[in-house]
Amino acid sequence: MFYKDPVIFASLLTLVFSTTSIASENIQLNPKAAPGLNFDLEDWNISLPVDTNNDGQVDTIPEKLFKKGFQYKPYFYTADDGGMVFTAFVDGVKTSKNTKYTRTELREMLRRGDNSIKVKGVTKNNWVFSSVRGKTQRQAGGVDGRLEATVAINNVTVTGDPKQVGRVIIGQIHAKDDEPARLYYRKLPNNTKGVVYLAHEPRKGDEQYYEFNGSRASNAKEPLDGIALDEKFSYIIDVKGDILTVTLSREGKDDITHLVDMKDSGYHKRDQYMYFKAGVYNQNNSGDPKDYVQATFYKLENSHKGYKY
Repeated sequence: MFYKDPVIFASLLTLVFSTTSIASENIQLNPKAAPGLNFDLEDWNISLPVDTNNDGQVDTIPEKLFKKGFQYKPYFYTADDGGMVFTAFVDGVKTSKNTKYTRTELREMLRRGDNSIKVKGVTKNNWVFSSVRGKTQRQAGGVDGRLEATVAINNVTVTGDPKQVGRVIIGQIHAKDDEPARLYYRKLPNNTKGVVYLAHEPRKGDEQYYEFNGSRASNAKEPLDGIALDEKFSYIIDVKGDILTVTLSREGKDDITHLVDMKDSGYHKRDQYMYFKAGVYNQNNSGDPKDYVQATFYKLENSHKGYKY
């Protein structure tokens, strides 16, 4: 259910609201402020793995409620250090019948609360690659895109199918039906550190995988260049035309970058619209129901050519 009326929503769900804000984005994150008062979330909504009105759908919180101080533990809230926490248990409501996994995930909404603009399609709510025709570019809310985030993974699943254990998606580009980019973190139970890897899904053909700092395999050994739980790192997902560039950054280490040539991936067609996603998309549906993934974001910025915000 997509809630447009905060009064109706508040009657269905126990909310925690905070009106404490920060005066400038240069000031340190405020642990007493709700996520939407620490971060600019006016062009995002969020899906939570709950169904408070029993309609068989996840609850989707619209853009305008973030500034009103929306947070809802244990799924989405402000950490003691001011970071923005996302949690998704193995057990929970899925976003659709075709979705196998739970998520607590932001969905980019360039319409910024203007409900007269359609959510889906080539509208001012979504963006397109600059490889599409000019008319389609003018219909969209922006052209090409860049998502920058700083995040720490706090927990991954440790139970269930060995092929699923420890996996979580922390950033995406979603198209009409497919996903040009999915960025994963994975840590196996016997390893002290995890790895980051990228999946690119062409509209036709096999998915392509790109590893940054170690193997994504289900039997991988301890990665020599791994990332521990609670260790901060940054990523950039950037698209210019048919070129997807994804960069992993860590303090004191060289950046690792992968370039993906998407000219044959089918996203230059006029019906292909894009939107970023960020948060946690649990990639384990076989573990203990209370097993979970959790990540804390310390930076989240999105930008597009022609999008003024």
